[in-house]
Amino acid sequence: MHRNCRTHPDNFCYVCGLFCVKSQRRPITNQLKNIYKLYFECPLSDQDKSWAPHVICTSCSSGLRYWLNNRKVSMPFAIPMVWREQKNHLDDCYFCLIDITGFSAKNKHALVYPDLDSARWPIPHDISLPIPIPKPQQIKIGSDMVEDVHADSTGANYVPEDELLEPQTFTQGELNDLVRDLDLSIDRAELLASRLKQKNLLDKDVLVSHYRKRNFDLAQYYTTDGPLCYCNDIEGLYVNLLQEHSSSDWCLFIDSSKRSLKAVLLHNGNLKPGVPIAHSVYLKETFVNLQEVLEAIQYKTHLWNICGDLKIIGLLMGLQQGFTKYCCFLCLWDSRATGEDYKKCDWPKRTYEVGKTNLQHSPLVDPNKVFLPPLHIKLGLMKTFVKTMGKTNSAGFLHLVGKLPKLSEAKLKE
Repeated sequence: MHRNCRTHPDNFCYVCGLFCVKSQRRPITNQLKNIYKLYFECPLSDQDKSWAPHVICTSCSSGLRYWLNNRKVSMPFAIPMVWREQKNHLDDCYFCLIDITGFSAKNKHALVYPDLDSARWPIPHDISLPIPIPKPQQIKIGSDMVEDVHADSTGANYVPEDELLEPQTFTQGELNDLVRDLDLSIDRAELLASRLKQKNLLDKDVLVSHYRKRNFDLAQYYTTDGPLCYCNDIEGLYVNLLQEHSSSDWCLFIDSSKRSLKAVLLHNGNLKPGVPIAHSVYLKETFVNLQEVLEAIQYKTHLWNICGDLKIIGLLMGLQQGFTKYCCFLCLWDSRATGEDYKKCDWPKRTYEVGKTNLQHSPLVDPNKVFLPPLHIKLGLMKTFVKTMGKTNSAGFLHLVGKLPKLSEAKLKE
Protein backbone atom coordinates (compact mmCIF):
# COMPACT_ATOMS: atom_id res chain seq x y z
CA MET A 1 0.00 0.00 0.00
CA HIS A 2 2.12 2.86 -1.26
CA ARG A 3 1.60 6.06 0.65
CA ASN A 4 3.71 8.30 2.82
CA CYS A 5 4.13 6.52 6.15
CA ARG A 6 4.75 8.25 9.45
CA THR A 7 8.29 6.83 9.43
CA HIS A 8 10.24 5.91 6.29
CA PRO A 9 10.72 2.11 5.95
CA ASP A 10 14.48 2.51 5.44
CA ASN A 11 14.82 3.54 9.09
CA PHE A 12 14.42 -0.14 10.00
CA CYS A 13 16.48 -3.26 9.32
CA TYR A 14 14.99 -5.70 6.83
CA VAL A 15 16.29 -8.73 8.75
CA CYS A 16 15.53 -7.97 12.42
CA GLY A 17 12.99 -5.14 11.99
CA LEU A 18 14.65 -2.91 14.59
CA PHE A 19 15.18 0.82 14.26
CA CYS A 20 18.71 1.72 13.21
CA VAL A 21 20.23 5.18 13.09
CA LYS A 22 21.88 6.43 9.91
CA SER A 23 25.39 5.37 10.92
CA GLN A 24 24.17 1.78 11.50
CA ARG A 25 22.48 1.29 8.14
CA ARG A 26 24.11 -0.76 5.38
CA PRO A 27 22.92 -1.43 1.82
CA ILE A 28 21.70 -4.93 1.00
CA THR A 29 24.32 -6.26 -1.42
CA ASN A 30 24.26 -9.45 -3.49
CA GLN A 31 26.71 -10.99 -1.04
CA LEU A 32 24.32 -10.43 1.87
CA LYS A 33 21.42 -11.78 -0.18
CA ASN A 34 23.33 -15.02 -0.78
CA ILE A 35 24.38 -15.42 2.85
CA TYR A 36 20.80 -14.62 3.91
CA LYS A 37 19.55 -17.45 1.68
CA LEU A 38 22.16 -19.87 3.06
CA TYR A 39 21.24 -19.15 6.68
CA PHE A 40 17.45 -18.77 6.55
CA GLU A 41 16.89 -21.06 3.53
CA CYS A 42 14.70 -18.49 1.79
CA PRO A 43 15.52 -15.66 -0.63
CA LEU A 44 15.75 -12.04 0.46
CA SER A 45 12.97 -10.50 -1.62
CA ASP A 46 10.67 -7.46 -1.66
CA GLN A 47 13.56 -5.12 -2.53
CA ASP A 48 11.55 -3.83 -5.48
CA LYS A 49 8.64 -2.89 -3.21
CA SER A 50 8.20 0.53 -1.61
CA TRP A 51 6.51 -0.90 1.51
CA ALA A 52 9.58 -2.89 2.69
CA PRO A 53 12.93 -1.73 4.13
CA HIS A 54 15.90 -1.66 1.78
CA VAL A 55 18.70 -1.58 4.36
CA ILE A 56 20.26 -3.91 6.90
CA CYS A 57 21.69 -2.94 10.28
CA THR A 58 25.38 -3.41 11.09
CA SER A 59 24.55 -6.08 13.67
CA CYS A 60 22.74 -8.33 11.18
CA SER A 61 25.21 -7.58 8.39
CA SER A 62 28.27 -8.54 10.44
CA GLY A 63 26.36 -11.40 12.10
CA LEU A 64 25.64 -13.09 8.79
CA ARG A 65 29.25 -12.69 7.59
CA TYR A 66 30.69 -13.91 10.90
CA TRP A 67 28.44 -16.97 10.82
CA LEU A 68 29.61 -17.87 7.33
CA ASN A 69 33.27 -17.56 8.41
CA ASN A 70 32.69 -19.54 11.64
CA ARG A 71 33.45 -16.47 13.73
CA LYS A 72 29.95 -16.51 15.19
CA VAL A 73 27.78 -19.46 16.17
CA SER A 74 24.43 -18.17 14.93
CA MET A 75 22.05 -15.29 14.44
CA PRO A 76 19.65 -14.49 17.32
CA PHE A 77 16.70 -15.98 15.42
CA ALA A 78 15.85 -18.81 13.03
CA ILE A 79 13.15 -17.00 11.05
CA PRO A 80 13.80 -13.33 10.21
CA MET A 81 11.32 -10.49 10.01
CA VAL A 82 8.53 -11.31 7.54
CA TRP A 83 7.23 -8.31 5.60
CA ARG A 84 3.93 -8.09 3.73
CA GLU A 85 2.15 -5.21 2.05
CA GLN A 86 0.13 -3.17 4.53
CA LYS A 87 -3.67 -3.20 4.38
CA ASN A 88 -3.97 0.31 5.83
CA HIS A 89 -1.98 2.96 7.71
CA LEU A 90 -4.14 2.92 10.86
CA ASP A 91 -3.57 -0.45 12.51
CA ASP A 92 -1.61 -2.57 10.01
CA CYS A 93 1.39 -0.38 9.16
CA TYR A 94 4.59 -1.13 11.11
CA PHE A 95 6.14 2.19 10.12
CA CYS A 96 3.12 4.35 11.05
CA LEU A 97 2.67 2.78 14.49
CA ILE A 98 6.27 3.44 15.58
CA ASP A 99 7.32 7.00 16.42
CA ILE A 100 11.12 7.29 16.35
CA THR A 101 11.14 11.00 17.17
CA GLY A 102 13.74 11.73 19.84
CA PHE A 103 15.32 8.26 19.75
CA SER A 104 19.02 7.69 19.07
CA ALA A 105 21.53 4.86 19.25
CA LYS A 106 21.68 5.26 23.04
CA ASN A 107 17.98 5.04 23.87
CA LYS A 108 16.48 3.17 20.90
CA HIS A 109 16.17 0.04 23.06
CA ALA A 110 13.15 1.72 24.70
CA LEU A 111 11.13 1.60 21.48
CA VAL A 112 8.08 -0.68 21.46
CA TYR A 113 7.57 -2.68 18.26
CA PRO A 114 4.14 -4.05 17.22
CA ASP A 115 3.55 -7.56 15.87
CA LEU A 116 1.27 -7.17 12.84
CA ASP A 117 0.02 -9.23 9.93
CA SER A 118 2.18 -7.08 7.65
CA ALA A 119 5.27 -7.33 9.88
CA ARG A 120 5.85 -10.57 11.78
CA TRP A 121 8.49 -10.66 14.49
CA PRO A 122 11.55 -12.93 14.13
CA ILE A 123 11.28 -16.39 15.70
CA PRO A 124 14.25 -17.62 17.82
CA HIS A 125 15.97 -20.98 17.46
CA ASP A 126 14.53 -24.03 19.24
CA ILE A 127 14.48 -27.81 18.81
CA SER A 128 12.30 -27.59 15.71
CA LEU A 129 14.39 -24.72 14.30
CA PRO A 130 18.03 -25.75 14.82
CA ILE A 131 21.04 -23.55 14.20
CA PRO A 132 22.40 -24.04 10.65
CA ILE A 133 26.05 -24.94 10.22
CA PRO A 134 27.84 -23.54 7.16
CA LYS A 135 29.33 -26.21 4.93
CA PRO A 136 32.94 -25.95 3.66
CA GLN A 137 31.82 -25.25 0.10
CA GLN A 138 29.52 -22.50 1.39
CA ILE A 139 32.43 -20.90 3.26
CA LYS A 140 34.49 -20.96 0.07
CA ILE A 141 31.64 -19.38 -1.89
CA GLY A 142 31.31 -16.71 0.78
CA SER A 143 35.01 -15.85 0.68
CA ASP A 144 34.90 -15.66 -3.12
CA MET A 145 31.97 -13.25 -2.90
CA VAL A 146 33.87 -11.01 -0.50
CA GLU A 147 36.87 -10.91 -2.85
CA ASP A 148 34.64 -10.09 -5.83
CA VAL A 149 32.96 -7.26 -3.97
CA HIS A 150 36.25 -5.67 -2.92
CA ALA A 151 37.69 -6.06 -6.43
CA ASP A 152 34.67 -4.53 -8.10
CA SER A 153 34.33 -1.65 -5.68
CA THR A 154 37.92 -0.53 -6.23
CA GLY A 155 37.88 -0.87 -10.02
CA ALA A 156 37.68 2.04 -12.41
CA ASN A 157 34.40 0.75 -13.90
CA TYR A 158 32.68 0.23 -10.53
CA VAL A 159 28.99 1.22 -10.52
CA PRO A 160 27.03 1.33 -7.24
CA GLU A 161 24.42 -1.38 -6.96
CA ASP A 162 21.56 1.10 -6.59
CA GLU A 163 22.31 2.50 -10.04
CA LEU A 164 21.82 -0.93 -11.63
CA LEU A 165 18.23 -1.26 -10.46
CA GLU A 166 15.62 -1.39 -13.18
CA PRO A 167 12.78 1.18 -13.21
CA GLN A 168 9.86 0.21 -10.98
CA THR A 169 6.40 0.33 -12.56
CA PHE A 170 3.26 1.60 -10.83
CA THR A 171 0.34 -0.70 -10.10
CA GLN A 172 -3.19 0.68 -10.22
CA GLY A 173 -3.33 0.92 -6.43
CA GLU A 174 0.04 2.68 -6.18
CA LEU A 175 -0.95 5.15 -8.87
CA ASN A 176 -4.25 5.85 -7.10
CA ASP A 177 -2.37 6.59 -3.87
CA LEU A 178 -0.03 8.96 -5.72
CA VAL A 179 -2.97 10.81 -7.27
CA ARG A 180 -4.62 11.13 -3.86
CA ASP A 181 -1.41 12.35 -2.20
CA LEU A 182 -0.97 15.00 -4.91
CA ASP A 183 -4.66 15.99 -4.68
CA LEU A 184 -5.10 15.88 -8.45
CA SER A 185 -8.35 16.50 -10.30
CA ILE A 186 -9.75 13.95 -12.74
CA ASP A 187 -8.19 15.68 -15.77
CA ARG A 188 -4.78 16.09 -14.13
CA ALA A 189 -4.80 12.51 -12.83
CA GLU A 190 -5.51 11.22 -16.33
CA LEU A 191 -2.74 13.43 -17.73
CA LEU A 192 -0.24 12.08 -15.18
CA ALA A 193 -1.21 8.48 -15.98
CA SER A 194 -0.84 9.17 -19.70
CA ARG A 195 2.67 10.60 -19.27
CA LEU A 196 3.76 7.65 -17.11
CA LYS A 197 2.32 5.27 -19.70
CA GLN A 198 4.44 6.89 -22.42
CA LYS A 199 7.58 6.24 -20.35
CA ASN A 200 6.58 2.59 -19.71
CA LEU A 201 6.32 3.23 -15.97
CA LEU A 202 2.89 1.61 -15.53
CA ASP A 203 1.92 -2.04 -15.27
CA LYS A 204 0.15 -3.51 -18.27
CA ASP A 205 -3.20 -3.74 -16.43
CA VAL A 206 -3.25 -0.06 -15.36
CA LEU A 207 -6.02 1.94 -17.06
CA VAL A 208 -5.38 5.57 -17.94
CA SER A 209 -9.14 6.19 -18.11
CA HIS A 210 -9.72 4.75 -14.62
CA TYR A 211 -10.22 8.19 -13.08
CA ARG A 212 -13.21 9.04 -15.28
CA LYS A 213 -15.27 6.56 -13.25
CA ARG A 214 -13.49 6.62 -9.91
CA ASN A 215 -16.57 7.95 -8.10
CA PHE A 216 -19.06 5.45 -9.54
CA ASP A 217 -18.81 3.03 -6.60
CA LEU A 218 -19.76 5.74 -4.09
CA ALA A 219 -22.16 7.78 -6.24
CA GLN A 220 -25.00 5.31 -5.57
CA TYR A 221 -25.01 6.31 -1.90
CA TYR A 222 -25.61 10.02 -2.61
CA THR A 223 -28.73 11.82 -3.81
CA THR A 224 -29.09 15.33 -5.20
CA ASP A 225 -32.37 16.95 -4.20
CA GLY A 226 -32.62 20.55 -5.34
CA PRO A 227 -29.70 22.55 -3.90
CA LEU A 228 -28.62 19.78 -1.50
CA CYS A 229 -26.49 16.67 -2.11
CA TYR A 230 -26.66 14.17 0.77
CA CYS A 231 -25.93 10.55 1.67
CA ASN A 232 -29.03 8.35 1.39
CA ASP A 233 -27.53 5.21 2.97
CA ILE A 234 -25.03 5.80 5.77
CA GLU A 235 -24.61 2.11 6.63
CA GLY A 236 -24.11 1.09 3.00
CA LEU A 237 -21.54 3.84 2.51
CA TYR A 238 -19.49 2.62 5.46
CA VAL A 239 -19.65 -0.97 4.20
CA ASN A 240 -18.28 0.20 0.85
CA LEU A 241 -15.50 2.10 2.66
CA LEU A 242 -14.65 -1.06 4.67
CA GLN A 243 -15.35 0.80 7.90
CA GLU A 244 -17.49 0.00 10.91
CA HIS A 245 -20.14 2.58 11.77
CA SER A 246 -21.22 3.16 15.34
CA SER A 247 -22.96 6.41 16.21
CA SER A 248 -21.05 6.63 19.48
CA ASP A 249 -17.69 6.57 17.62
CA TRP A 250 -18.50 9.42 15.23
CA CYS A 251 -19.66 13.02 15.63
CA LEU A 252 -21.46 15.22 13.12
CA PHE A 253 -19.58 18.40 12.21
CA ILE A 254 -21.58 21.11 10.44
CA ASP A 255 -19.95 24.22 9.06
CA SER A 256 -20.30 26.72 6.26
CA SER A 257 -18.13 29.13 4.35
CA LYS A 258 -18.74 31.74 1.69
CA ARG A 259 -18.96 28.97 -0.90
CA SER A 260 -20.71 26.00 0.71
CA LEU A 261 -22.57 24.41 3.59
CA LYS A 262 -21.29 20.97 4.54
CA ALA A 263 -21.86 18.18 7.04
CA VAL A 264 -19.06 15.69 7.78
CA LEU A 265 -18.81 12.71 10.11
CA LEU A 266 -15.60 12.95 12.16
CA HIS A 267 -14.12 10.02 14.05
CA ASN A 268 -13.64 10.54 17.76
CA GLY A 269 -9.88 10.83 18.28
CA ASN A 270 -9.25 11.45 14.55
CA LEU A 271 -8.05 7.87 14.06
CA LYS A 272 -10.01 7.57 10.81
CA PRO A 273 -10.61 10.06 7.98
CA GLY A 274 -13.78 12.12 7.90
CA VAL A 275 -16.77 11.06 5.77
CA PRO A 276 -18.75 13.86 4.02
CA ILE A 277 -22.49 13.16 4.07
CA ALA A 278 -24.06 16.47 2.97
CA HIS A 279 -22.97 19.41 0.82
CA SER A 280 -24.51 22.43 -0.85
CA VAL A 281 -23.13 25.49 -2.60
CA TYR A 282 -26.48 27.29 -2.48
CA LEU A 283 -27.77 26.87 1.09
CA LYS A 284 -26.77 29.33 3.79
CA GLU A 285 -26.62 29.04 7.57
CA THR A 286 -30.28 29.31 8.57
CA PHE A 287 -32.55 27.38 10.89
CA VAL A 288 -34.71 26.09 8.03
CA ASN A 289 -31.70 24.92 5.98
CA LEU A 290 -30.13 23.09 8.92
CA GLN A 291 -33.47 21.42 9.59
CA GLU A 292 -33.55 20.27 5.96
CA VAL A 293 -30.00 18.87 6.20
CA LEU A 294 -30.73 16.92 9.40
CA GLU A 295 -33.89 15.42 7.90
CA ALA A 296 -32.06 14.43 4.71
CA ILE A 297 -29.29 12.54 6.53
CA GLN A 298 -31.83 10.96 8.95
CA TYR A 299 -30.26 12.42 12.05
CA LYS A 300 -33.06 11.14 14.33
CA THR A 301 -32.12 7.59 13.35
CA HIS A 302 -28.40 7.87 14.12
CA LEU A 303 -28.35 10.55 16.87
CA TRP A 304 -24.68 11.49 16.51
CA ASN A 305 -23.06 14.01 18.81
CA ILE A 306 -22.83 17.38 17.06
CA CYS A 307 -19.94 19.83 16.86
CA GLY A 308 -19.79 23.22 15.19
CA ASP A 309 -19.02 26.87 15.72
CA LEU A 310 -21.11 29.07 18.00
CA LYS A 311 -23.32 30.28 15.16
CA ILE A 312 -24.21 26.74 14.05
CA ILE A 313 -24.91 25.64 17.61
CA GLY A 314 -27.09 28.70 18.20
CA LEU A 315 -29.16 27.90 15.10
CA LEU A 316 -29.52 24.25 16.10
CA MET A 317 -30.77 25.36 19.49
CA GLY A 318 -33.30 27.69 17.84
CA LEU A 319 -31.73 30.90 19.15
CA GLN A 320 -32.34 34.29 17.59
CA GLN A 321 -29.53 35.55 15.38
CA GLY A 322 -27.68 38.82 15.85
CA PHE A 323 -26.34 40.58 18.96
CA THR A 324 -29.03 39.34 21.36
CA LYS A 325 -29.29 39.68 25.10
CA TYR A 326 -29.26 35.95 25.85
CA CYS A 327 -26.94 34.49 23.19
CA CYS A 328 -25.51 31.51 25.11
CA PHE A 329 -27.02 28.08 24.48
CA LEU A 330 -25.97 26.81 27.92
CA CYS A 331 -27.04 29.52 30.34
CA LEU A 332 -28.79 32.89 30.54
CA TRP A 333 -25.60 34.93 30.38
CA ASP A 334 -26.60 38.57 29.89
CA SER A 335 -24.55 40.21 27.13
CA ARG A 336 -25.92 43.61 28.13
CA ALA A 337 -24.62 43.41 31.71
CA THR A 338 -21.06 44.38 30.81
CA GLY A 339 -20.19 45.16 34.41
CA GLU A 340 -20.91 41.58 35.47
CA ASP A 341 -18.90 39.80 32.75
CA TYR A 342 -15.83 39.06 34.88
CA LYS A 343 -17.44 39.23 38.31
CA LYS A 344 -20.46 36.96 38.23
CA CYS A 345 -19.68 33.25 37.91
CA ASP A 346 -23.05 31.55 38.27
CA TRP A 347 -25.73 32.25 35.67
CA PRO A 348 -29.16 30.58 35.49
CA LYS A 349 -29.40 27.51 33.26
CA ARG A 350 -31.09 28.12 29.93
CA THR A 351 -34.67 26.94 29.51
CA TYR A 352 -35.79 26.09 25.99
CA GLU A 353 -39.19 27.76 26.02
CA VAL A 354 -40.08 29.23 22.64
CA GLY A 355 -40.72 32.96 22.71
CA LYS A 356 -38.61 33.65 25.78
CA THR A 357 -34.92 34.49 26.34
CA ASN A 358 -34.30 34.98 22.60
CA LEU A 359 -35.49 31.47 21.67
CA GLN A 360 -37.36 31.56 18.34
CA HIS A 361 -37.71 27.83 17.57
CA SER A 362 -37.68 24.51 19.37
CA PRO A 363 -34.17 22.95 19.33
CA LEU A 364 -33.44 20.69 16.38
CA VAL A 365 -31.23 18.38 18.48
CA ASP A 366 -30.90 17.34 22.09
CA PRO A 367 -28.74 19.96 23.91
CA ASN A 368 -26.88 17.09 25.61
CA LYS A 369 -25.70 15.94 22.16
CA VAL A 370 -23.93 19.23 21.42
CA PHE A 371 -20.16 19.50 21.83
CA LEU A 372 -18.53 22.79 22.73
CA PRO A 373 -16.65 24.48 19.85
CA PRO A 374 -12.98 23.48 19.42
CA LEU A 375 -10.70 25.58 21.57
CA HIS A 376 -8.55 26.64 18.60
CA ILE A 377 -11.40 28.76 17.20
CA LYS A 378 -10.39 32.37 17.71
CA LEU A 379 -13.21 34.16 19.49
CA GLY A 380 -11.16 37.12 20.77
CA LEU A 381 -12.23 36.44 24.35
CA MET A 382 -8.75 36.59 25.90
CA LYS A 383 -7.90 39.82 24.10
CA THR A 384 -11.10 41.41 25.37
CA PHE A 385 -10.42 40.10 28.86
CA VAL A 386 -6.96 41.72 28.95
CA LYS A 387 -8.30 45.03 27.68
CA THR A 388 -10.78 45.21 30.57
CA MET A 389 -7.88 45.25 33.03
CA GLY A 390 -7.23 48.87 32.18
CA LYS A 391 -3.78 50.38 32.06
CA THR A 392 -0.62 48.32 31.58
CA ASN A 393 0.65 49.27 35.05
CA SER A 394 -2.39 47.87 36.85
CA ALA A 395 -1.92 45.07 39.38
CA GLY A 396 -3.87 42.56 37.28
CA PHE A 397 -1.91 43.31 34.12
CA LEU A 398 1.46 43.09 35.90
CA HIS A 399 0.44 39.76 37.42
CA LEU A 400 -0.41 38.43 33.94
CA VAL A 401 2.98 39.59 32.59
CA GLY A 402 4.71 37.73 35.41
CA LYS A 403 2.84 34.54 34.52
CA LEU A 404 3.71 34.86 30.81
CA PRO A 405 7.35 36.03 30.74
CA LYS A 406 7.92 35.04 27.10
CA LEU A 407 5.44 37.58 25.72
CA SER A 408 7.14 40.20 23.54
CA GLU A 409 6.73 43.93 24.10
CA ALA A 410 4.75 44.21 20.86
CA LYS A 411 2.21 41.70 22.16
CA LEU A 412 1.98 43.52 25.47
CA LYS A 413 1.26 46.84 23.76
CA GLU A 414 -1.66 45.33 21.86
